[in-house]
Amino acid sequence: MSPPHLSVVALPEHMHCLTDLQAPAKLNVFLSVVGRREDGYHLLQSLFVLVDWYDTLHLEHRSDGRICRHDLAQPLPADDLCLRAARLLRQRSGCSHGVDISIEKVVPSGSGMGGGSSDAATVLMGLNRLWGLNWSLQRLAELGLQLGADIPFFLGGGSAIVEGIGERVTPVALRPRHYLVVKPPVAVSTQTIFRDPSLTRDSKAAIVKGFLVVPSIMDSMLDDGTVLPNDLQATAVRHAPEIASVVNWLSAHWGNGQMTGSGSAVFARETVANAPLMATASGQSLLLGKPEPWEARWCRSLAQHPVVARLG
Repeated sequence: MSPPHLSVVALPEHMHCLTDLQAPAKLNVFLSVVGRREDGYHLLQSLFVLVDWYDTLHLEHRSDGRICRHDLAQPLPADDLCLRAARLLRQRSGCSHGVDISIEKVVPSGSGMGGGSSDAATVLMGLNRLWGLNWSLQRLAELGLQLGADIPFFLGGGSAIVEGIGERVTPVALRPRHYLVVKPPVAVSTQTIFRDPSLTRDSKAAIVKGFLVVPSIMDSMLDDGTVLPNDLQATAVRHAPEIASVVNWLSAHWGNGQMTGSGSAVFARETVANAPLMATASGQSLLLGKPEPWEARWCRSLAQHPVVARLG
């Protein structure tokens, strides 16, 4: 069935619709697995940054109480995080409202860029406004953690150190920088990686007593090309060797390459050495030699989540 036409005529946001809500992707600049809880959940420590690779969501109030999703681009699973987030928020708030959620999906699935979690966080923020709930972001984050470990980060508003199972989010104000993100046509499920007995589960914590949360120290570390770990990368490469090909290609051309999250997207970050070239990069001219199946995009980090800035 074709999705219904969605009007994007500007209307007062308190009436019945919110349009063009941008849900940005994230990159894990580093990711360490520092332990495991008795219940099996892994304890992580990671630096998350938002980047300007977006899905776009439109929310329209329904008076019949139904919660429906319409896919305007890539088809999504039948019961995705957005629908689950809307149902959980309605249940916990005790309201009886409904919504049409229309999604223009652009961020690649299975990339480790948090697209599904970002969409769900955007639904929570949008419905909080659309349904007049007036919940705090902290309260939304506590709800979101029940759905996915990355959702509290996307409700935090900007770059952050994320620890534990995703519940501890410490904002850090980094300077904007460019990233080249490459997604090969492979995917490895997060469950497969975390169930692999070869996964490193006892890395030394990279953040000690907040030391590296000092923005000037962290920016310096990123600028000088310091090799940063992703403890999930070696395991992911064993299941999908093409990820290693992307890492090697980026490292050869840009001086660094690293997988984000549980993969399979890989990125090169701006450093002092490659900054002049990255800052002037445009189109595909600097991607000559990239294998055709790989999807690539130039990204820039965001100082603030666009929906947090818009809705307050």
